[in-house]
Amino acid sequence: MQNKIAIIGLGYVGLPLAHAFSEKYKVVGLDINQERIDELKNGFDRTLELTATQVKESLKNGMKFSSNILDTKDCNIYIVTVPTPIDNANEPDLTPLIKSSQAVGKVLKKDDIVIYESTVYPGVTEEICVPELEKESGLTFNKDFFCGYSPERINPGDKEHTVTKILKVTAGSTPEIGKKVDDLYASVITAGTHLAPTIKVAEAAKVIENTQRDINIALMNELAMIFDMMDIDTQAVLEAAGTKWNFIKLTPGLVGGHCIGVDPYYLTHKAQALGYTPNLILGARNINNSISKLIADKAIKYMVKADKKLNNTNVLVLGVTFKENCPDMRNTKVVDIITELQEFECDVEVYDYWVDESDRVAKDVNFIDELPYESNRYDAIIVAVGHDNFKEITEEQYQGLSNGLPMIIDVKGIVKNPTWRL
Repeated sequence: MQNKIAIIGLGYVGLPLAHAFSEKYKVVGLDINQERIDELKNGFDRTLELTATQVKESLKNGMKFSSNILDTKDCNIYIVTVPTPIDNANEPDLTPLIKSSQAVGKVLKKDDIVIYESTVYPGVTEEICVPELEKESGLTFNKDFFCGYSPERINPGDKEHTVTKILKVTAGSTPEIGKKVDDLYASVITAGTHLAPTIKVAEAAKVIENTQRDINIALMNELAMIFDMMDIDTQAVLEAAGTKWNFIKLTPGLVGGHCIGVDPYYLTHKAQALGYTPNLILGARNINNSISKLIADKAIKYMVKADKKLNNTNVLVLGVTFKENCPDMRNTKVVDIITELQEFECDVEVYDYWVDESDRVAKDVNFIDELPYESNRYDAIIVAVGHDNFKEITEEQYQGLSNGLPMIIDVKGIVKNPTWRL
């Protein structure tokens, strides 16, 4: 039987995956956001992961975009790519995953395969999602329908390591289904695949990828705090240490986004449920979550030293996305810097040319449309994101933006002579 694939969730993960599969299979792309569906039908992807040409290629290949699960009822493979966020208590929020499973269950048929790509702790697919599928469909797992897991490895804004060029981990609920899932992805992933022995192994592999990175960045951030107290340039230290062949070259910085700042909490949640306290992982999370306050405090400190009154002081923040050269503001820690400054009654303005006007909805963030060079407006400037255009701002332009001597807090290490650098 020819596979017909339904992609459930058309965000940064689902849309590029749907485009890749549409080159070989019939694909239905489903998203609950009707505005998103309408935009895609008109060839526009607000995430900028696909160009208008690529979206139109998918449509030309026969891909359908819909917000109605019934439009997927003749599919035999369902791939779920919905977000797995955390709540205000840093606990996993599986609501999107559960609701998606319930929706798929309404159209699930005998011999269908449901594959999950969302990042979870080990056991979620079979212990949380499968019961929802069974309940809604009336079918029996591993008898009437089957499951797979293939964790996403999308890197938002990266035009080199796109979905087909990143090796894909795969797994199935039985050895036979594992082979089918692996063959499916291998048909479009040019970088190759790795078939894990079980779904839980694949779930665990995904969640530790970003946990490892979180811990390593936390080390860099802690070193930066130590060296700052010693009046030593952290960047210079890392450049020197990096001359050793096996030194891992990472830099300090804000840790936000949908992966590194979130995924470790899924693992710690499961570990604590089993009675183990993962001190190293939680410690790394605490360090990385403290960096926004550190940066805001440095800006406040230097303004006070310059005898500037904090009340109504004008501060410019360059960049609000969670990483450079992409429009993704999910879980951005730049907003925490802004909030901290606003508590001191600073007037904060944000410039980020990557963020679409319709996406400028972050609470209490005042966006400006262009940089007011020669305005001598800002008492402090925080370079929070390393967008390429920010690297081209000259010392003269910083002078024109600044009220008095430029006071520049450089988070990303891209300013020539900053007042302070992380």
